[in-house]
Parts: sequence; structure tokens; C-alpha cells
Amino acid sequence: MSSHAPNEARVIPLRGPRADPPAAPAPRSAPRAEPLWRDLVGDVLRRERLAQERTLKDVADAARISMPYLSEVERGRKEASSEVLAAAAAALGLTLGDLLALAHGELARALSRTEPVRGARGGPHRSTPPGATSHGSARRPAGTPAVPPHGGLLLVA
Repeated sequence: MSSHAPNEARVIPLRGPRADPPAAPAPRSAPRAEPLWRDLVGDVLRRERLAQERTLKDVADAARISMPYLSEVERGRKEASSEVLAAAAAALGLTLGDLLALAHGELARALSRTEPVRGARGGPHRSTPPGATSHGSARRPAGTPAVPPHGGLLLVA
């Protein structure tokens, strides 16, 4: 049985272990994993639906998707296509851009509560220069993490 969480990626080395492996680094607390995009989008969809006091059936019917599928998308169990996300957003009176912007805000808040993701050389990844702003957001305080430059994928060994 794996010791990894179900939503955690792991890197599998292509070569076997060396004859003389390097000394292991001193143990430290592991950084919290970044949230999955499907969880963030699902949370936004559910929050918007509940804020409008609408039922799952009502929104699913308006979006022309099945109620069980919409439920799984809201719970982060399914990775919905852009077409499904656009339909669900439209059923809630949002554009796909609105939905993604709200999910991006959730991701930014989640990242501000986690430790920086360390790269291969030990430094934090940055997608924008220090002090730069992204999409009109407020200046990020020094030491808070940015989205990694490799597309936001987190590889965990």
C-alpha cells in the first residue's frame, strides 16, 4: 500500500538506485501540497450555486449535464472539460472566465497559506519577478510563494 495521499503526485525514477546513495538530508516538516484545480473549481461552483439558493438538479438541468456528474465535479471527483465548466458557469450566470478567475483567487489564497515550493536547486519557484503583480492583484508580500514556472504542477518524490 502506498504512503502517498490519493491526490498527490509522485515521481518515479527512471534508473535504479546508485550503488552508493548520497546521505539523506535532515528530516524537516513536509510542505502542504497545493490544492488540485478540480477541487478549487468544484468549490467555486458549489459556493455560487448555494449563494443563489439553487438546487443541484436545477443547475444541472440548465447546464444540460447530468446531476450526478455535476455533483462529482462540485466535489472535485471529476476533472470536467472546458465545455462542461462553461455550461455549468453559464447556468449560474457566470462566464467561463469568471469561474476560472474565482478559482484562481482560491488558489492564490491557498498558496499564501503554504510554504514555498522548493525547486531542484533549493530555491522557491517564481513565475513573476519579485514585487511584480499578476492580473491586477495586490502586491505579494515577500516570502510568499508564486505559481511554479512549470505550469503549476507539483511533483512530489
